Amino acid sequence: MPLVAQEPEAVPPALGKAADPDGGATAVDPFDPDAIAPKMIQVQMEYIELSHELLTRLLFLAEPKSTDATPLRKQLQELVAKNEAKVLETQIVVCKSGQKATTESLHEFIYPTEYEPPTGSKPDEKPKALPLTSFPSNPATPTAFDTRNVGSNLEVEPTLSEGSKLIDVRIIPEISWHTGDTIWAETKDTLGKVSHVKTPDFYVIRTNTAVTCISGQYMLISVQSSKDAQGDADMTRKVVVLVKCDVLSVK
Repeated sequence: MPLVAQEPEAVPPALGKAADPDGGATAVDPFDPDAIAPKMIQVQMEYIELSHELLTRLLFLAEPKSTDATPLRKQLQELVAKNEAKVLETQIVVCKSGQKATTESLHEFIYPTEYEPPTGSKPDEKPKALPLTSFPSNPATPTAFDTRNVGSNLEVEPTLSEGSKLIDVRIIPEISWHTGDTIWAETKDTLGKVSHVKTPDFYVIRTNTAVTCISGQYMLISVQSSKDAQGDADMTRKVVVLVKCDVLSVK
């Protein structure tokens, strides 16, 4: 009776072989609790500020051959220890693969967007003497408002590969500040009381990107200008934004 060759039956990854990102296969021990445990993904964002000159020196001497920015992160940590760099913010959120997650540390800043014009006054009008029966005019009165979240915000959507080594992650990290107000009009009533029509100014550091991370490695995703004391872009200071994804076993 002739023998017919049969292909081996496919084995589920959790019980036999797990796909490897390089095209091979790695053995999975079905009795290893880490191998069969559910997985969570921890996404960590770090913002480190330093001088533009110092950052340029670090990047000029670096010769990256991959996306691994762990050596750069170690250099930055040494600068932080010497007070030559400053950690601005750290954001961490943990979620399941394929799900969106957000973490926020925000202040709801409410501000007027429309005003009722003032009555009985003119711009830069000097106060006049009034009889005892007179009353001050109405100042510019807000009639509509808007809300702007100010602070720290991180939105992620990670997807874990079959081999649990690579993480495709879409990330939107943001830090924002209320830096002051712009006065669009100023009036005085007959008693000399000043009325302002103003809108707030904000400074935002934001990145919107999608990257592929190796679990446990840092990756440099952006470099942005910091803000100065007046809330404008400070080209002499830079903010390095790094991401690190870690695969965590639920146990």
